[in-house]
Amino acid sequence: MSMTTPPPMPGGLGGPPGWYPDPGTPTHERWWDGRAWTGHTRTAGAPQPPAATAPVPLAGGSGHAGGIGKGAIVALVTAVAVLVAAIATGVAVLGEDGERTAPQSAGAAPSAQPTAKGNDPEPGPPAAGDPDVLVDQLNGISLPLLDGWEKSTSGIDPVPTMVTADSYKCPGDSAESCRHGTVSSRTATVTNVKSPEKLAGQDVGVAADWAYDNDRVGNRIHGGIKGHELVKSAPVTVAGRTGHVVRWRVTTGAGPGGYVQSLVLPSAVGSESLVIVRFAFDAGPDAPPLADMDRIIRGIRPLTDVSGGVGSTVEP
Repeated sequence: MSMTTPPPMPGGLGGPPGWYPDPGTPTHERWWDGRAWTGHTRTAGAPQPPAATAPVPLAGGSGHAGGIGKGAIVALVTAVAVLVAAIATGVAVLGEDGERTAPQSAGAAPSAQPTAKGNDPEPGPPAAGDPDVLVDQLNGISLPLLDGWEKSTSGIDPVPTMVTADSYKCPGDSAESCRHGTVSSRTATVTNVKSPEKLAGQDVGVAADWAYDNDRVGNRIHGGIKGHELVKSAPVTVAGRTGHVVRWRVTTGAGPGGYVQSLVLPSAVGSESLVIVRFAFDAGPDAPPLADMDRIIRGIRPLTDVSGGVGSTVEP
């Protein structure tokens, strides 16, 4: 199995996003994002959510009937010990006023106790359902959802994607619907490039093709790309990490064309993989202002920071 081959599923189709055996390293698992292998790996057999308790083997663990084996006896003794400890814990205790307090019933939930101010738990990452941000859980970042934008619910967007709320018929011969603005976040895959600047320069062409030449299902839109002009190529600090951004002005065969941009930055979860954030804004009067590209970049945060966190700048 090559790094571009999806994990096998019934019917020979590629699997949904998830951890699968690494094609190149059998002792590890690699994250499949639904379309391609990513750079995220982990040791095979990493801890999973607790599952139902396995049955106690019979007859010395052989699995055959005929009596309880040593494994079952050990499990039984352990269970009895736990029960005795629980009963001892539930015995009435003497309170500070000298009166005995009644033991708590076995099924009752413990009452909430005030927590010392200095020991308050740290706030967790933004929830995936937070209406104000687009969360890329795999890469450990969130993107701000500006006014007039919404999270994409389209099945053809396998990565975290947000779009402008209004749609319209794509210019040209296509019968597809287009959006005036699209932003998505993904892990860089099928590449050995380690430089954010170099990868951003390569990826911006891919972003242009997807937005203004052929859509995700192969339909030609906007009359195809007729040319492009480099608008910006600059280093940028995002979520405390140094990346690079490249922006093109794209001319199309139909419609006003638009602007595409690729932002590449190191993963915020400590992986060696690079993260690509792609932008596509129409150039027409109904499109979002070009300055919103910079606003979104400034609003990108690591998931561990929900209070504002490390700022970002579009200039070096």
